[in-house]
Amino acid sequence: MHSSAVFLIEFGAIILGLGLLGRLAARLSFSPIPLYLLAGLAFGEGGLLPLGASEEFVAIGAEIGVVLLLLMLGLEYTASDLVSNLRTQYPAGIVDATFNALPGAVMALLLGWGPIAAVVLAGITWISSSGVIAKVLGDLGRIGNRETPVILSILVLEDLSMAVYLPVVTALLAGTGLAAGSVTLAVALGVAGLVLLLAVRFGRHISRFVSSDDPEKLLLVVLGLTLLVAGVAQQLQVSAAVGAFLVGIALSGEVAEGAHNLLAPLRDLFAAVFFVFFGLHTDPASIPPVLLPALALAVVTTLTKIATGYWAARRAGISSKGRWRAGGTLVARGEFSIVIAGLAVTSGIDSDLGPLATAYVLILVVLGPLTARYTEPLARRLAAPGGRRTAPDAGPAAGDAPLTEDAEPALRDQDTVGRP
Repeated sequence: MHSSAVFLIEFGAIILGLGLLGRLAARLSFSPIPLYLLAGLAFGEGGLLPLGASEEFVAIGAEIGVVLLLLMLGLEYTASDLVSNLRTQYPAGIVDATFNALPGAVMALLLGWGPIAAVVLAGITWISSSGVIAKVLGDLGRIGNRETPVILSILVLEDLSMAVYLPVVTALLAGTGLAAGSVTLAVALGVAGLVLLLAVRFGRHISRFVSSDDPEKLLLVVLGLTLLVAGVAQQLQVSAAVGAFLVGIALSGEVAEGAHNLLAPLRDLFAAVFFVFFGLHTDPASIPPVLLPALALAVVTTLTKIATGYWAARRAGISSKGRWRAGGTLVARGEFSIVIAGLAVTSGIDSDLGPLATAYVLILVVLGPLTARYTEPLARRLAAPGGRRTAPDAGPAAGDAPLTEDAEPALRDQDTVGRP
């Protein structure tokens, strides 16, 4: 009975505190994510007042938060959108991997950690945080922006790449043979392909199965299906985030709209818990010794992510403003980077890798919402010294992909588009 009371007090205080921080962020016209993270640091390992009774529940809530963030993103787009974007944006995925994995690998080698640590740190610096970016897009009202499909395509390509990367890293860290690693990789790829096929080919049937006029039944079926698919995907070495995103893609029409309205409050609650959980598991004392290399890596990969987003959006025919927004939005790292670092720490590969990864992710998870908001206005100001206004964007440069055959040139500067 006593532990139950402590749990209710702790968790109630967390939720109340998040609400107050959210109000403060709204008054300052600022994303609440950095405030949530700082709250987690204050009450986590080595913080001012470590939590105990509610920690396990917060961990589960954090996993649900990531799943719901990706589900809600998936509900904004149809299966045809996904296939079209993946077909057109796969070069951006290659550029993304090259630009952002290479700095991590080089840093590990410079620190003398060896080739396996280089592969691990390359993954940490490569993968953007789908959870943080999903939250930022919602906070800034950019879900319908023209650059958002480009951002989502890169995120989905990264998450799908994890179906290959994570089994490979696990095999390297465990020292397993080539045959065992190949089997794990084949299973992961097969599951990811199957879920994608079901979402694309049978989305209408899934929507019909889920559909209900009763909000309660619709909420229970959609939430249950999402958690089930996410759990099965993760059990089979595929990202739970990928599974949740594809469930959202599979739902369409009135079902998608109704599910979005019902799940939005749950998403906001559990997403906030996710960011607090990240801070709870960061010991502030472990950060100072590795702060300088983490900061250097953060600066380099902030620039490479901005360059990646700018190039991908330019290639898709997005206006200059949208290109900078796309680049700034991709900066945040988060859940996948922590998962990769956790695998390395468990295997005992290097005692400094975990703290460096934590410091690196913490820097960029705080910086990410700021770059998402301010990269475009800062780029505009730098391009127009003395406060002069820049001329209207003349459209995409040579080599940009056209929008549609009948698109008007003015549409290239239009900020938002509706869901098909």
